[in-house]
Amino acid sequence: MTDMTMESEKQTTISSASLRASALKNFILGDMIFRRMTLTAAIVVLLLLGAIIGSLVIGAYPALAKFGFSFLTSERWNTDQEIFGAFAPIYGTVISSFLAMLIAVPVGLGIAIFLTELCPQFLRRPIGVAIELLAGIPSIIYGIWGFFVLAPFLKESVMPKLVWFFAPIPGLNTLFAGPGYAASLFTASLILAIMVLPFITAISRDVFSTVPPVLKEAAFGIGCTPWEVVKNVVIPYTRVGVVGGVMLGLGRALGETMAVTFVIGNSHKVAGSLLSPATTISATIANEFQESSGMFTSALLALGLMLFVITFIVLAAARIMLMRLEQKAGV
Repeated sequence: MTDMTMESEKQTTISSASLRASALKNFILGDMIFRRMTLTAAIVVLLLLGAIIGSLVIGAYPALAKFGFSFLTSERWNTDQEIFGAFAPIYGTVISSFLAMLIAVPVGLGIAIFLTELCPQFLRRPIGVAIELLAGIPSIIYGIWGFFVLAPFLKESVMPKLVWFFAPIPGLNTLFAGPGYAASLFTASLILAIMVLPFITAISRDVFSTVPPVLKEAAFGIGCTPWEVVKNVVIPYTRVGVVGGVMLGLGRALGETMAVTFVIGNSHKVAGSLLSPATTISATIANEFQESSGMFTSALLALGLMLFVITFIVLAAARIMLMRLEQKAGV
């Protein structure tokens, strides 16, 4: 009887060990499959990025080889004579995005601070839903609204006042010189600011919500005002996330196409006034790619390459800034 019991226990032990070995093999196999799938996904992303860069470089080479550095410094854009310069689109892209962020960042951060620190509880959800709806509106809707509603309003009611107000101020009287055009760099910048505002607000609101309540309560406990709590506790604690949200909005502004095409005027001339028509890289490509061939197509691809380079520089600068902020926070 004892021998039979020992034999049964031995078989049970062997069976348990076999089951554990089988389960371990399944775990190892699943982990190996998971690793290879994620590695494959990462490699596919790199291959796609490399393919995009390669196609842009190959397509842009004829134009860059023909025009050289003057492609970046000339604003002449003549499709009949096949003379192309990218300065005007690059200028419009950079300035419109900069102005859009200049408007959207303070407003977006203000809304996020209000929602997380000052807003009554019953208003937080309606305002948050409204912000999310703004983010979900297609860019073509922004463009139509800007063309038919915002641009005429700015031309008739806002631009004359801006021209009059800044006329006595040297320097600014050039930036806001009249006459104001409905389709202008200023109008495009305002549309872009409205479009990127929900992204900045939503991300800032989320990162502000991660601040531990004990830190804010301690600040209030020593007599800080809400402004001092935001300035000395909330912003320093979340600055990395805030900068990331701002850079996400800037990336959206740099690449926006349809809305800007409607309201910027599509003029290949660099004017000193923000109230004059201009163009951007995206708007130029969207307007002219259907009629392009040969050198014209190469010039448009060169514009696309320039936009890629600008975006890469902006994102790289943002990444470096975030790394320095993280290092500073660690110190």
